[in-house]
Amino acid sequence: MVSTSSSMFIHFVLLSCLIFISSAQTPIRPTGLILPVTTDPSTLQYTTQIQQRTPLVPVKLTLDLGGPFLWVDCDQGYTTSSYRPARCNSAQCSLAKSSSCMTECYSPAKPGCTNNTCTLFPENPITSSGTSGTLGSDVVSVRSAAGASVSVAQFLLKKKFGVCLSSTSSNGAIFLGEFDSSTAPLTYTPLLVNPVSTAGISTEGEASSDYFIGVKSININEKAIKIKASLLEINATDGYGGTKISTVKPYTILERSIYKAVVNAFVKELNVSKVASVAPFGACFNSKDIDTAYTGPAVPKIDLVMQNKDVYWRIFGGNSMISVSNDVMCLAFVDGGKNPRTSIVIGGRQVEENLLEFDIASSKLGFSPLLFRKQICANYNFAAASA
Repeated sequence: MVSTSSSMFIHFVLLSCLIFISSAQTPIRPTGLILPVTTDPSTLQYTTQIQQRTPLVPVKLTLDLGGPFLWVDCDQGYTTSSYRPARCNSAQCSLAKSSSCMTECYSPAKPGCTNNTCTLFPENPITSSGTSGTLGSDVVSVRSAAGASVSVAQFLLKKKFGVCLSSTSSNGAIFLGEFDSSTAPLTYTPLLVNPVSTAGISTEGEASSDYFIGVKSININEKAIKIKASLLEINATDGYGGTKISTVKPYTILERSIYKAVVNAFVKELNVSKVASVAPFGACFNSKDIDTAYTGPAVPKIDLVMQNKDVYWRIFGGNSMISVSNDVMCLAFVDGGKNPRTSIVIGGRQVEENLLEFDIASSKLGFSPLLFRKQICANYNFAAASA
């Protein structure tokens, strides 16, 4: 773990080593970029690697869709000949919402120690083993000028990105700009903005950097369960409620009353006896009673229903269940307690083997369950990389 210090700050230089996907007509300007994504076995979080600095060095980062920035720990042997500080009160500092300024630096200039330089501090420490920082959503999605300085100005990429997380030891991927989704047709739902930041540290009036979607109801085997409707809405005053997507939470977290309703309906539809719970899961079963095949009838389907009954994110057994031992499988959903900040947090297990497209320009999310189409993210990644 790394302590919060001036060495942990926001980089405005990014992505100098990516796989280019370019069309025959425009070989110099790629239409899309790819970053490979792997799963950290100890934290179940997702990591990627970029190259930066002069000369280039590999930098391993944790993927955090809800994180607003790319940041790295510059106490880990940081050297470069091309560092340019963001000066206090500059446009970069304003865009990054920095409110602090470094004025007393007595060592050779470096990130976090340059006089007249604005600084920012990440809310969360490094969480995945071997990582040097976090790749946040504003950089990946080019929602900020920090990302736009590379992705938009240099490559003229469209303001969209894709995520495909693998459930195997093979790589998944992040796709920046255009990517081919023709083999996995997408269903679309609006991306919502929570007007109140969901971060632990924020400034007044700052909107959340998390990606929210409008889940209206939950069905188990196409049967609606009873949920308090207000929990599914984002409260405009305090930002509580709603549904967001997370790549740092390994499992979907549900507000307690929603969790109980889902578990009760799931167990009823599954119609097999429970066994002793295994933390953090509350509903566990004997593995011999479970068929997790994505088309198999044994595991109930869980549908997150959005703007109408025809738009739903279907979670099959391969995503809803997890093996915790040779004999026990559990429903991979977690009780989030009473009055959590966000009522539904869709975690990594449920995101895996789904192709997601975040279209920032159109404020919509496209999603497609690859397992249902007999595909996996690892194969999809390879196909896109060779396009």
